[in-house]
Amino acid sequence: MSVAKCLRSEDQFLCSICLDVFTDPVTAPCGHNFCKHCITQHWDTTDLCKCPLCKEIFYNRPQLKINTLLSEMVAQFRHEAQQKGSSSSSEQQAAKPGEVPCDVCTGTKLKALKSCLVCLLSYCDSHLEPHLTMSRLKTHQLIHPVDNLEDRMCRKHDKPLELYCKTDQTCVCMICSVLDHKTHEVVPLKEGYEGKKAQLGKTEDEIQRMIQKRRLKIEEMKESVKMSKDAADREKAEGVQVFTALKESVERGLDQLIKEIEDKQKTTEKQAEGIIKDLEQEVSELMKRSSKLKELSHSEDHLHLLQSFSSLKAAPPTKDWTEVSVRPPSYEGTVVKAVTQLEEKLSKNMKKLVEAELKRVQQYAVDVTLDPDTANPALILSDDGKQVHCGDVRKNLPDNPERFSTCACVLGKKSFSSGRFYFQVQVKGKTKWTVGVARESINRKGNIPLNPQNGYWTVCLRNSNEYKACADPPVRLSLGSRPENVGVFVDYGEGLVSFHDVDTAALIYSFTGCSFNDKLYPYFGPWLNDGGKNSAPLIICPVNQTV
Repeated sequence: MSVAKCLRSEDQFLCSICLDVFTDPVTAPCGHNFCKHCITQHWDTTDLCKCPLCKEIFYNRPQLKINTLLSEMVAQFRHEAQQKGSSSSSEQQAAKPGEVPCDVCTGTKLKALKSCLVCLLSYCDSHLEPHLTMSRLKTHQLIHPVDNLEDRMCRKHDKPLELYCKTDQTCVCMICSVLDHKTHEVVPLKEGYEGKKAQLGKTEDEIQRMIQKRRLKIEEMKESVKMSKDAADREKAEGVQVFTALKESVERGLDQLIKEIEDKQKTTEKQAEGIIKDLEQEVSELMKRSSKLKELSHSEDHLHLLQSFSSLKAAPPTKDWTEVSVRPPSYEGTVVKAVTQLEEKLSKNMKKLVEAELKRVQQYAVDVTLDPDTANPALILSDDGKQVHCGDVRKNLPDNPERFSTCACVLGKKSFSSGRFYFQVQVKGKTKWTVGVARESINRKGNIPLNPQNGYWTVCLRNSNEYKACADPPVRLSLGSRPENVGVFVDYGEGLVSFHDVDTAALIYSFTGCSFNDKLYPYFGPWLNDGGKNSAPLIICPVNQTV
């Protein structure tokens, strides 16, 4: 039976977590007490450090230390409880499997309460009494009962391991310290214990910091997943809305096409029905005349025939139907016209979508300034670091590792190694230019092919009207208009670099599935002056504004 069960009225010595008498009691900042192991294990399994009793939250995990006063009171309480429980039967106090038995008991071995590091024996309550009362034994070091006390003896000299060699990081006896470890740094076991305990405390603190960092990273990952899901839900909702509108537009176009064809057919049928009705009327009149003529021709009444002949000898008046006809309506171009109208509607919707996409990426706009330390000596940068063009004279500048020695180009000052960013460049009036991003580790000396394999993701203009994406091999671009302002968007995590015609909101080109493992810098290549034909500068423009 546990001590807690023996003295249930003494609940002030009970830990509220394990419901047993305190072991190494510690006090939380709120004032409540717990076993050190219990509260430590409890906080290890929860996201927030809070008191299990009053629920007060501690945003920084408290550094708990043993409450010495309470610890002494608990020790006294345990001693008194053991004395009161000593009257119990030996069967109840017998050592159970896994418990340390008393080395002095004969017959039934009772459960040991303490082990003596001097005597190298474990004692039950009754056999421990001399160590608590006799002055000679009171100086012995008592600890919680442990097995294998012989492991605490020096196997070489059969003496207690009461010293610690810092040099060899091992426990030694007194004889070892003056023989095998004579020149080593040897300290009392308690000093070595306190030093290692302090190291363990530091290690525990470091582990707690590591745990906290990982918990923060877990929360960061959860937040990223939530943001991703929210973005996916918004994108799906927008996709459903757009495609529903497209579907309805197509269905309306189909309905209008069918109606137009059916209206033409009905008009033709109505026209033919009118003509047929007139023809049938004339046929009826002619059949009546034919019947009268047959009847008159068979008459033997001479007078009647002669009298009727003048009125019946000619055919009744009828319409000349020779030139009358019903031409089937022409349906040529009807479907083509309907599809063309649908394309116009889709084109308008597509323009709205690309405008929305451009606005979406523009929200990641960053302030880009040119880095003069990377600029080729032939380039001329504006004082505000927003414009660059190629001069006619190569300046005498230090050939530092960051500077491009051959290519007429320059990088932005700020680098990016995560997230998304966007910037805009005016290319108006130029016959040649290159814009994009480049890895920090690119080779900046000599002529280097601009492609992703060499760390460049760019688009360019050559020979006034030849646009290319600088891939490997280069991709010829067919653009609807000549861009004057180019937007560059990078999603580092997605491996995406896209280029946009800002004025028309059209997508110029996208590099997808890129593998970024280095810092990225905005890249600007104004190219050579070309006798003044390409003297216009590249200008970094604010978002939604052009120069």
